[in-house]
Amino acid sequence: MGQITLAGNPPVAVVLRRSARARRLSLRISQLDGRVTLTLPQKVPEAEGLAFLRAKESWLRGHLAGVSGPVTVGPGARVPVEGVLHEVRGGSGRQVRQSDGVLLVPGPEERMAARLKGWLRTRARDRLAEASDRYSARLGRGYSRLTLRDTRSRWGSCTHDGGLMYSWRLILGHPEVLDYVAAHEVAHLRHMDHSPAFWRQVEALYGDWRSPRKWLKEHGAELHRYRFD
Repeated sequence: MGQITLAGNPPVAVVLRRSARARRLSLRISQLDGRVTLTLPQKVPEAEGLAFLRAKESWLRGHLAGVSGPVTVGPGARVPVEGVLHEVRGGSGRQVRQSDGVLLVPGPEERMAARLKGWLRTRARDRLAEASDRYSARLGRGYSRLTLRDTRSRWGSCTHDGGLMYSWRLILGHPEVLDYVAAHEVAHLRHMDHSPAFWRQVEALYGDWRSPRKWLKEHGAELHRYRFD
């Protein structure tokens, strides 16, 4: 539909969107970049949507104040590794080195983000393979392959032929969160649904999964703040 600007200090840009599936007005703030989207059902007049927006202005500004912006990875940036923030600095040699809260990344500055991303992906694959092997052995069912992607819609998936897919950004979060996602996807090797039997299987593999699942819902978007492009 377009975009409007909510006047004030500071002004707030709001994307207006029509949705045939929407049943009510909704206001969404992206945790990645703070973008505000107002969604209107097809038959709701735009004027009603704008009135809704103005009525929510105090709530909107309060939440925007707490949204952290994106982090461009480079010298001086702070990037989490397994839940612990590390400062990115230039390094020597041929390999990324991790030492006392610092990530030492060799090579020219313009290649620093790409080199660090490659190091993180390798670490993620090692950790996720270890966790997947451990849980699949406990389950008594093997998986056919393991792939990494940079998905925003899901942290992992399991195909009908036993392929496991994970977001490599899980390596940025706490180790127990990565372990939970691995147990979740391995449990799908037996139950390709989210039935009570599936959740019992997750609990048998991992233990109490509620805390890491809650963390992902509340804080998972923060792992996408880090820009390596």
